[in-house]
Amino acid sequence: MKTYSLDEVTDKYIGKKGTPKRDRFEQELKLELLGEAIKQARKEKNLTQEELGKLVGVKKAQISKIENSVTNARFETILKVFRALNVKIKFNIEPLHENIELA
Repeated sequence: MKTYSLDEVTDKYIGKKGTPKRDRFEQELKLELLGEAIKQARKEKNLTQEELGKLVGVKKAQISKIENSVTNARFETILKVFRALNVKIKFNIEPLHENIELA
């Protein structure tokens, strides 16, 4: 039986890196992971979605949408959530293309 790497399967069924479909897939995956990280941190602090929403200044429904990656929340709101949870965040920025052409 032949085995395949995750990259091989993703390339075949989602598309190669750099294609629009693959880029959307990876962005959605990152948003889902962000939502899960928020949910986990909230639960570790023993907060309900409603309590976290009050700390951030949004309704419980907005926290639920962020945790479940249903919405593209404003970056400012995400930062407020992490501040309210008193957790450290790190962002990893990677260039999409190696060559940049200047006009």
